Amino acid sequence: MLLRRITVCACAVIGFSGLADAQARPFPGPDVPQIYQRLLPQIEKIQAFDHHAHPGFADDPDVDAMAAPPDASEALRTRDDNPELVAAAKALFGYPYADLSSEHSKWLVAKKAELKKQNPGTAYFNVMLDKVNIESSVANRAMMPDYLDPKRFPWVFFADSFMWPFNNTKETARNPDEGVFIPLQEKMLHRWMQQENVTKPPVKLDDYLDFIVRVLMDNAKKGGIAMKFEVAYFRPTTFSDPTRDQAEDIYQHYSSGGVPSEKDYRTFQDYIFRFLVTQGGRLNLPVHIHTAIGIGDYFNLSQSNVMNLESVLRDPRYRSTTFVLIHGGYPLERQAVWLAAMKNVYIDSSFGELAQYPSAFKETLKMWLETFPDKITFGTDCFPYNQVLGAEESYWLGAESSRMALAAALAEMISENEISEARALELAHAYLHDNAVKLYGGRVH
Repeated sequence: MLLRRITVCACAVIGFSGLADAQARPFPGPDVPQIYQRLLPQIEKIQAFDHHAHPGFADDPDVDAMAAPPDASEALRTRDDNPELVAAAKALFGYPYADLSSEHSKWLVAKKAELKKQNPGTAYFNVMLDKVNIESSVANRAMMPDYLDPKRFPWVFFADSFMWPFNNTKETARNPDEGVFIPLQEKMLHRWMQQENVTKPPVKLDDYLDFIVRVLMDNAKKGGIAMKFEVAYFRPTTFSDPTRDQAEDIYQHYSSGGVPSEKDYRTFQDYIFRFLVTQGGRLNLPVHIHTAIGIGDYFNLSQSNVMNLESVLRDPRYRSTTFVLIHGGYPLERQAVWLAAMKNVYIDSSFGELAQYPSAFKETLKMWLETFPDKITFGTDCFPYNQVLGAEESYWLGAESSRMALAAALAEMISENEISEARALELAHAYLHDNAVKLYGGRVH
């Protein structure tokens, strides 16, 4: 009996000692820079799956379903004079100058034109992906062009316009930003109608819903892998739960004319949004939702708070619908990651790595990796800002920033005894590639 007690105590001591060795520490040690230097080259070799981007040329109006209002405010790092963009031009094109002055940038425009001739058709943007070691990049676009390879640029299409079928006079007049945004939603809805040979919105709600479903199914056949909502730009992201009868009464009232009140329009939109979410589950089309700050000077942060979506994300009726919180709720990314506790909710990090420098973005990634590392995905949010600074440079900046921040976050986690280096590389693969690919069940690479 005494021997048994001694054995148990010895095992307990050994077990406690092992636990002590594995106990996470509250501060990183002086070994972080060395760990970072070991990790970064390995992370740079991982072919990434870019979960959110707007690839295309600056003169392509279909790069997005929206357009930036004139003279909109920009955060420091996203302005054209960011010197890191010179580094991008050097890395991608061998740019020989130290600035992007109007005189020097002519060289860059000419160099890109030369490369386009040398790489016709879909080859040019495939080469750009190779340069930044991105295997595939989700094309979040209004329509797909013939110069993007569908094998490497899976399409995510926009669904917001279905919520604006009535007279939008009041909507457009709300502020100068909406004066730009809402007409573009009308244009997008008209394009979906043309696609389905519909000359005007149907008289009955049932027929309008059938039209929506046809668009979703046809877009899926054209290669669409998900639908995207930018709804936070246009109205609050709090969604009530109206009945079909309520929506039908409003549709019957305004489909043939009249300007809806804000209350009626919001009620109808709430119904359509939830209808689309339901169809996303039925048709295996994940639902991407813009959940961060936005362009323009009238974007309402409090009304677009990512936590407003909780009643939808946690609704058991939508458990078969996969949600992706685009931009990770930034600057509320700490709250947003807890929504990923739901099995069908994922987080995308795009834009966070552009709005923040790597030293700050590292903290976001570290917190996410310590919470739900299997639910976070990488994105560049690349966009062709103008003829000089195109999607190419923003691809490079997004990819480089993310890889540096990831290596830094993982180095601290290793130093703090949270994970091993082998586990760190597993997490790097998951964030940069595997989590997003798994989300689509093999439909993307």
